[in-house]
Amino acid sequence: MNLSKLRLHPLWMMLVGIAAVVMFSGFWSGKTVEEKRSDRLKTSEETLQLLYKHAPEAKEMVANSYGYAAFSNVGVNLVLLSAEGGTGVAHVNGTGKNIYMNMASGGAGFGLGIKDFRAVFLFKDKEVFDQFVNKGWEANAQADAAAKLADKGDAYGAAITVAPGIRLYKLTQNGLALQATIQGTKYWKDGDLN
Repeated sequence: MNLSKLRLHPLWMMLVGIAAVVMFSGFWSGKTVEEKRSDRLKTSEETLQLLYKHAPEAKEMVANSYGYAAFSNVGVNLVLLSAEGGTGVAHVNGTGKNIYMNMASGGAGFGLGIKDFRAVFLFKDKEVFDQFVNKGWEANAQADAAAKLADKGDAYGAAITVAPGIRLYKLTQNGLALQATIQGTKYWKDGDLN
């Protein structure tokens, strides 16, 4: 097969993206809205606990932020196409309000496999939080950072600034990700759960 002649039609790319969103959104789960909300809250709490395990100092940063958003994401690479989809909860610390959110990305690139990662966004103030939640947010630029993985790692240094007033921790089950890349990822409110 001559790969130089293979073209990725925009329709195929769109179908991969739609498939990823449907596949990862729990569309066919058969769960009620309340069960889906409960699952998201549980996953959000697990994500925070994973962060605190690997960067204990982050607990104070989360508590001192206006709010945070915790996401669980699964990515699939199938030869020349990749798709990621995930769900999350954005939380306002002062009021306790939760907003249920989705995330997705797709692209082209050689690979095969599945990856699972978590992300925690911290918001400096109401303005950046509201912008993220109400208007959606798309990470167009690649954000990379080196994280300290020692037992006494520096939590502030492990969080990277991805936009003015927004910091990000990216985690795997093994701890803080050495590289936090969120290029091409779109975040938006879940119309069914809010």
